[in-house]
Amino acid sequence: MKYRYVHLFIVTIVMFGIFSCSSIPQGAVAVNNFDKTQYLGTWYEIARLDFKYERNLNNTTAQYSLMENGMIQVVNRGYNVVTKEWKEAIGRAKFVKADTVAMLKVSFFRPFYAGYNVLAIDDDYQYALVAGASLEYLWILSRTPSIPEEIKQEYLKIAQKIGYKIEDLIWVEHDNK
Repeated sequence: MKYRYVHLFIVTIVMFGIFSCSSIPQGAVAVNNFDKTQYLGTWYEIARLDFKYERNLNNTTAQYSLMENGMIQVVNRGYNVVTKEWKEAIGRAKFVKADTVAMLKVSFFRPFYAGYNVLAIDDDYQYALVAGASLEYLWILSRTPSIPEEIKQEYLKIAQKIGYKIEDLIWVEHDNK
């Protein structure tokens, strides 16, 4: 009987954690008036905070396309400089709120979702600053393999103000292996 209560308590805590956790870091704000159709297409990863699914990857890109069900297909691709092999992950993203608010959740391992939040984007949808659900995940993206210095500095300033350790960013090489 005691085991049953402990089990119920653990399940309750886990469920509360799943449904109450935020998909955006405290202090961060997702872009409003977001145009999902302009965001579709290929993005080059310019910089990121390191994490296990992208470790040792260069030439990383993300391809976003609209699915028939309204969700966004995500195809992440990168070249592993250690194994000398291309790595690809296919997932799907959906909006947390209205599709005009750049707060999404993405899944590569359903049913598990993670935050994907566009914090800054230029008017022409050429450069984007993207955050995960915590200060452990951050990306700077561009439609080309490079980014103007003034955009880079602007995005670094935004990230640092939120609390990101910008000195830990990995600057991705795009040498087209």
